Amino acid sequence: MTALVSIGVAGALGPDAIARIAPEVEAAGFHALWVNDTPDGDALAALAAAARTTATLTLATGVVPVDRRPVAEIARAARHLPHDRLVLGIGSGHARAGALARVRDAVGQLREHTRARVIVGALGPKMRTLAARDADGPLLSWLTPAAPRMPAADAHREGGHAHVALYVRTALDPAARSRLEEETDRYAGFPNYAANFARLDIAAADTVLTPDGFATGIRDYRDAVDEVVLRAITPGDDVADYAAFIEQAARA
Repeated sequence: MTALVSIGVAGALGPDAIARIAPEVEAAGFHALWVNDTPDGDALAALAAAARTTATLTLATGVVPVDRRPVAEIARAARHLPHDRLVLGIGSGHARAGALARVRDAVGQLREHTRARVIVGALGPKMRTLAARDADGPLLSWLTPAAPRMPAADAHREGGHAHVALYVRTALDPAARSRLEEETDRYAGFPNYAANFARLDIAAADTVLTPDGFATGIRDYRDAVDEVVLRAITPGDDVADYAAFIEQAARA
């Protein structure tokens, strides 16, 4: 397979900035714009702004934690978005107890109240199986180019319709390398991610794309999954920084 390529940004950039970034993503020919959801960055509000400045771009959340945002709230916010190009990426969040049941219930409720596709952020095999069987597929992250092949094959086997997407932290400007290293170290320190790295016997630093390794890395990732989301790590958070990233990625 040769995967679609999309761009991911931080929800903390805010709706105004993301509304300006989205047309750049669309004009460059990328498949989708993914926006993560954090306490200081509302992904659904950002995508509503992006929807007003784009016409065909797929709009995705990567991901909304259902332990922090109730499903009814997510469905209510999604009501104002174009469902034909909306992907609701959800995850269990930090509360580990009952995670599978919580996510399965959230998928069911979103199926009832929206026509959007539903993708599940999944680290472990049980959550990946749930994503393939009950939702439209898993959103993987922090994997080396070789690591997604087996999870992707399993997801396609579990659900023939399953779409396997993969977040890859990416820096294309050498000036962004230190921010990429900070992001990598931060995630390596989270217990659930640390456990996943240990289970797979991989290093967090081997799961990112750097300026010198981008060309080879993106090709390998595209051979492993259905969609690669380049989570943009830029020198700063100005719209111009993201426009430069989008231009570099499209050119490469």
